[in-house]
Amino acid sequence: MTLASSPPPAALRAALGLFATGVTIVTTRASDGSMIGLTANSFNSVSLTPPLVLWSLGLKAGSLQAFLHAKHYAIHVLAVEQQSLAERFASKTTNRFEGLALQEGLGGVPLLPGCAAVFECTSRSQYPEGDHVILVGEVLACQHDSTRAPLLFHGGKFYTEHPL
Repeated sequence: MTLASSPPPAALRAALGLFATGVTIVTTRASDGSMIGLTANSFNSVSLTPPLVLWSLGLKAGSLQAFLHAKHYAIHVLAVEQQSLAERFASKTTNRFEGLALQEGLGGVPLLPGCAAVFECTSRSQYPEGDHVILVGEVLACQHDSTRAPLLFHGGKFYTEHPL
């Protein structure tokens, strides 16, 4: 049996882009107290008992060391109205938190207002795989607003939820 060769990265990225995902922003505090945040769509549930979630971060991300050493972080599931926030936290903007009405979560982690859901986590484990690190967090607190439709991402574009 002959194994197929790996697909070119561009083809793999295009194929993966056809899987619709929610859009999240993950926030933490660096060891110097500065606020760190980024847009991620690699979020997934792991377990209800214990309450675990995961997300992944590229090894070349500027915020990698902050998240690897963070004791706490928050994962914000964005609402449809927060597309501009997703774009801001995905950009190279240096002060992504400027002008936001933040709350302080566990471990001093900045919490963003108006999200569909927020998971406040303690760092549980990390698994380097390929060009990313998989971060597993234990959910210590969560909140949600079922009246807010989630922001979705598919094929390189943002979408809103539409019931069938």
